[in-house]
Amino acid sequence: MTTTQESVSDLALFDKKLDELHLRGQWQYDAQLVQLTDGPVPAGVPFRWSWELADRALTEMCAAVSGETARRNFTFINPAPDVNGTSQTLAMGMQITLPGEIAPAHRHSINALRFVVDGSPDLFTAVDGEKLPMEDGDLIITPAYSWHDHHNESDKRGVWVDILDVPLMGYLRQMFFEPFGGRTQPLHEDAASCTSSRAAHVRPAWEARQSSRIPFRYAWSEVRTALDTHRHSDGSPFDGVILHYAHPISGGPTLPTIDCFAQLLRPGLRTERHRHTSSAVYYVVEGTGTTVVGDEEIDWSAGDSFVVPNWMWHAHMNRSSDVDAVLFSATDAPVLQALGMYREEPHHSFGTQPYPTVPGDLASPAKTRA
Repeated sequence: MTTTQESVSDLALFDKKLDELHLRGQWQYDAQLVQLTDGPVPAGVPFRWSWELADRALTEMCAAVSGETARRNFTFINPAPDVNGTSQTLAMGMQITLPGEIAPAHRHSINALRFVVDGSPDLFTAVDGEKLPMEDGDLIITPAYSWHDHHNESDKRGVWVDILDVPLMGYLRQMFFEPFGGRTQPLHEDAASCTSSRAAHVRPAWEARQSSRIPFRYAWSEVRTALDTHRHSDGSPFDGVILHYAHPISGGPTLPTIDCFAQLLRPGLRTERHRHTSSAVYYVVEGTGTTVVGDEEIDWSAGDSFVVPNWMWHAHMNRSSDVDAVLFSATDAPVLQALGMYREEPHHSFGTQPYPTVPGDLASPAKTRA
């Protein structure tokens, strides 16, 4: 049947009538669906925020936002007009506190984490009554609805990377915020009262297991040692030697909506390309390198931050021939995995390789297998 101007006009009038009735025909979606045969259209664009830019903004923010209880932070906003965060689900930024300052106690439905840039044993975040030191490279998690406040009792500034699921919570209309009502929350008086002490390998046998609202500090000294321990492993063809910040109780995602990783790229390493339906934000801890995202090359060095949008082909390379590159990253993969929508190409890279073989199994004359 040949389409006439009259039939097109009639359809346009019908669409208008449906719109007035708060209805919409499937044919209006068909043109959009045709564009999705290769998967979802990435939200946002790849982008890098240099350490020079961030450091200058931190310094200027101290003069512009004053007060001993000030909360001085900013978010890296993706340049794409349709993204209200660093990615469509994650907001990454930086926060600074000056000596003697306290960021007042509060809680919210937002999951949050802090990766420390300029830390000190006398810089700490209190989470649900637990005092968690913030030294360089430490990761502090603040699960949703946890009371938290930041204290700088050192003689130098404290700086950390903030990563939160604000865009996701906003889209879902699940935003709750509650001030504590005072500058600080009361702290536990002994370690036995701390929830995080239940995250040890040895735990009280008389208690029910709690898996939510677990405050925790992942010490960078332990993470960096673990990276060195595995540096000669094959690792992932797409991410090098990449380690997971497992939830301290369940062993699953770091937070229900955010998963975190530390990865080591050996000198001269060039990874293979892959893409996944999750978006990822990165902070460069050590070294220099390049991440190719689609057709764009993002050159990075220590202190820089960058974003890889969902479903974009990307690969990493360490530009140095003799120095490691180390990246910290966070993704929204747990949300997609919970919905059964996580996908990776050309194939899945996490949890697919076997454990190391047992030496005795290989050497035993009986070649026994269990």
